Amino acid sequence: MKDNKTQIEEALKTIESKHDCRVLFAAESGSRAWGFASPDSDYDVRGVYVKPLDWYLQLNTNLPDTIVEELPGDLDISLWDLRKALVHISKSNPSFFEWLRSPIVYRDSELIDVMNTLKAECFDPVHVACHYASMLRKSMEAQNPDGSIRIKRLCYALRASVCVKFTMAFKTMPPTLFAETLEQVELSADEREAIQEVLSRKEHALESDTITPDSRLEKLLEDKLESIASSGLIKSDPTAETCARLEQLFRACVIGEMFQE
Repeated sequence: MKDNKTQIEEALKTIESKHDCRVLFAAESGSRAWGFASPDSDYDVRGVYVKPLDWYLQLNTNLPDTIVEELPGDLDISLWDLRKALVHISKSNPSFFEWLRSPIVYRDSELIDVMNTLKAECFDPVHVACHYASMLRKSMEAQNPDGSIRIKRLCYALRASVCVKFTMAFKTMPPTLFAETLEQVELSADEREAIQEVLSRKEHALESDTITPDSRLEKLLEDKLESIASSGLIKSDPTAETCARLEQLFRACVIGEMFQE
């Protein structure tokens, strides 16, 4: 039986043939990349592709910029066109930034290193902190009237809350792997212990299993949006020089001057 990485690489090759594109990189996202997958977690593969030059030289600008494939074996693949990916770097998109630092890479490329450099230049702490605060709020809105919540949602909420703390403290992008973020943020011993108990339970829990949050997590699970507004974080936009490098990278990849197999 083929292992998951082999199946994913074969799926990427099929996508390249089917959609006439070249996958520049692909990595795991979501709970597997964050380090707290459930036994029945899907494989969420995310990445970037580039089309042939002629595809970008059309008068029609209403062109698809995403390839999505739902495949057997709980395999969910969603790839972004290079132009879309570079635009989202310029907008400091936290989800895309997480893909670039995923600990599980299926299609590696020097492009990841180049994009990570540009990512640092485009990083906006206000946008990123608000993203994670919104994720925290959305996750906790799924709490049931009796106080219980799906353990998957609780883990999402805890990670989001810790990522807010990390962003506010260091003004950089939190690591994709939750354990690495936890190591660097300031938490009480009780909070750390309660988080580890939730993560240990999730290792054996199904996606649909529920849990009642420990009272030790109450402060962590509070809404963070107001605290960001009063934190003194300063919004940051990419410089003209960085935007020019994004344009140069786009042209070089499309023309085929960079990252050829």
